[in-house]
Amino acid sequence: MSPLVLMGCRKGTWTFVSLIHRRLCAGRSLICPSALFSSASTVSPSLSFPPAHSQSLLTNRQIPVSLHPPAHLSSTRSLWHPTPCCSLMELKEVLQVLEQLAPLALAESWDNVGLLVEPSKSRPIKNILLTNDLTDVVMEEAEAMSCDLIISYHPPLFRPIKRLVQGDWKQRLAVRAVEAGMAIFSPHTSWDSVKGGVNDWLVGGLGRGQVSVLSQALCGASHCHKLEFTVRNTEELNSVMEELKACAGGASLQYSTSRADNGGIHVGVTCSDSVLPLSVHTLLPHTAASQSLNILKLEKPPLPGHGQGRLSVLDQPVTVATAIQKIKSHLGLNHLRLAIGWGKTLESSVCTVAVCAGSGASVLNGVKADLYITGEMSHHEVLDAAAKGTSVILSDHSNSERGFLTVFRERLAVRLPDTVTVAVSKADKDPLEVV
Repeated sequence: MSPLVLMGCRKGTWTFVSLIHRRLCAGRSLICPSALFSSASTVSPSLSFPPAHSQSLLTNRQIPVSLHPPAHLSSTRSLWHPTPCCSLMELKEVLQVLEQLAPLALAESWDNVGLLVEPSKSRPIKNILLTNDLTDVVMEEAEAMSCDLIISYHPPLFRPIKRLVQGDWKQRLAVRAVEAGMAIFSPHTSWDSVKGGVNDWLVGGLGRGQVSVLSQALCGASHCHKLEFTVRNTEELNSVMEELKACAGGASLQYSTSRADNGGIHVGVTCSDSVLPLSVHTLLPHTAASQSLNILKLEKPPLPGHGQGRLSVLDQPVTVATAIQKIKSHLGLNHLRLAIGWGKTLESSVCTVAVCAGSGASVLNGVKADLYITGEMSHHEVLDAAAKGTSVILSDHSNSERGFLTVFRERLAVRLPDTVTVAVSKADKDPLEVV
């Protein structure tokens, strides 16, 4: 008899689903059973979409949504005991779990995220190593543990490369990974953006508060434009729509019609950037349509809770001195760099704090807050913030991110079978030290 797994609750009704296929265990369905349960001490990402009337603007790409069961049912690996058919996981199955935890669609457009190195020969994933940066010493650590998959927060391959030679350290690491049959995956800004990700973890170091996103993530909408025009009758409508459908490669079109004031038919058709020029060209021979044509740019709906940077209005304000100690403890550091805001002292109250992991100046710029926390800012960016009365705490770039690896390890491990070991690198560290 196949094991029964508690899938989730909707409107008070519990549904039991029988797991009869290996792919369900590994997350090949849209909602993996294992993705429904997260550690009680962590926050599982969940994507909230706009109301139903806005769905026509969304892309057909499906982003998995993690559900939240009652607290007494969340927490441990014991909620999902993999059967023998599920005891081994392929690379693509682990990637699906990673996608559920932080969809790559949330990453910044300039970023290079996802699977960066894929071995030619498939093998079960048994050992996963998490690191903030993939360096020579981390690669040695991965080789020593017979690692199958390296999850490097920062992408070791970022800019296009024309050759793979030993003279370049990043190319050398890529070659070593290929030779060892190791895959390399990088989440980078998708972890920054996702609700419950790096930035939520960072701002949580000062305690509870009302948290908002500084740079809101938007839903990836395939239809970015709306064409509005009028046709004379139903026959012309059918003719125009068939031509527009051909422009879209035969795909179904999202459109609406209504009776126009002049007795014709008013039409609204949504289309993507790539199809827009050809669609307009298609309408030009139709006199009524071309003379009445309006092109509207559609705004992408926001994804609440997701995006870059966080602003927290603290439930319990602290002093600058206390904030320093809290962040040292949260990041596991003995030293931080501090710039006191103009007119402020170590005993000044911190009621609002803005954070951005890594190099956060572009996200924090112009944000009104008592305190900025980030990894690094330039000399002049710190001066600008301090002159406006905002104190600044700098931890060095990767120190503002690395602590999240331990949190993520727990979230990932609970979604994988016991045959998979997930470890956090012991060799990984920030290249800068206080001496």
